Amino acid sequence: MTNAKPTSQLSDAGVSIWLDDLSRERLSSGSLQNLIDEKNVVGVTTNPSIFQAAITSGTDYDSKIEELAAQGASTEETIFEITTTDVADACELFAPIAAATNGVDGRVSIEVDPRLAWDTEGTIAEAKKLYEKVDKDNVLIKIPATLEGLAAITATLAEGISVNVTLIFSLERYRAVINAFQTGIKLAKENGHDLSTIHSVASFFVSRVDTEIDKRLDAIGTDEAKALKGKAGVANARLAYQVYEELFGTERWAVLAEAGARPQRPLWASTGVKDPAYPDTLYVTELAAADVVNTMPEKTLDATFDHGVVTGDTITGTYQQAKEVLNALEGLGISYDEVVGILETEGLDKFVASWKELLADVEGALVTAQ
Repeated sequence: MTNAKPTSQLSDAGVSIWLDDLSRERLSSGSLQNLIDEKNVVGVTTNPSIFQAAITSGTDYDSKIEELAAQGASTEETIFEITTTDVADACELFAPIAAATNGVDGRVSIEVDPRLAWDTEGTIAEAKKLYEKVDKDNVLIKIPATLEGLAAITATLAEGISVNVTLIFSLERYRAVINAFQTGIKLAKENGHDLSTIHSVASFFVSRVDTEIDKRLDAIGTDEAKALKGKAGVANARLAYQVYEELFGTERWAVLAEAGARPQRPLWASTGVKDPAYPDTLYVTELAAADVVNTMPEKTLDATFDHGVVTGDTITGTYQQAKEVLNALEGLGISYDEVVGILETEGLDKFVASWKELLADVEGALVTAQ
């Protein structure tokens, strides 16, 4: 391992590296293929903010928007067409990896309209529509882990559709997500689906936890508080992996696994460091373990490739230490439940705002093109 690049070492440690970005330019220029070839990228995630940035930052989509304008497409139809086309093309690019890994990797995610996050039936309908439109076996439909989203996750999996559960911040909600997943897989079995073809990841957000908690630690200002800065995000994620090990080690899961079901892997999201005082690979090298996904913005991927220090599994065996970090925060009066609640609300609000900006921008482009 000594001569291997850190991204190769990470892959050897059992971590699947996915890129947290997608655009027409990435596909047409070959830059995404280069990341596959050179930096061990084996999947892609998208979200409303990523599409908003991609579609509004250049001219790559102008001709398609003009074509759709000539056909009389609405703003929402135009966005649906553009985003699903990019995802379908990316699925084609990753198809060899999907084939080589029996569908575990080579995955591309596309998110339901974030305005549906509190609408169970609307989410289920949109998930089916996206799945049918992309029409690729290696697509993952992203559904937020809101309380309303849990039933939608179960129902979508029961249809045999693979799901990326997103915006998970709390350990309690993560347990509910795994329960929703296992219930969905049980229903898929009853519905006659081949369980080995249904895949899922649970996207547990990391850096935003530190951003919110560090703000509170700075406000407290004591030496004890300052010593805890930058520790909550990693501790929370490590405890999530403990939950994963626990709930996929039950008799309930063993019965489903015997029928061909594959476990829902933990995915570390929001792994770009927000505080420049922290190592830029913090949420990568400190969260390495078998059967996890780390979806990275390109800046974090480049940093990991360049100077990441990968030492193998950095999660198992750390659970007591991680619990002590969260207990110390509670001891300082920082409410875990309050923090994760704020983060879920802010995460959804950000995606809805990005979607509304995208709607406005595309609407303007359609008017100009007519």
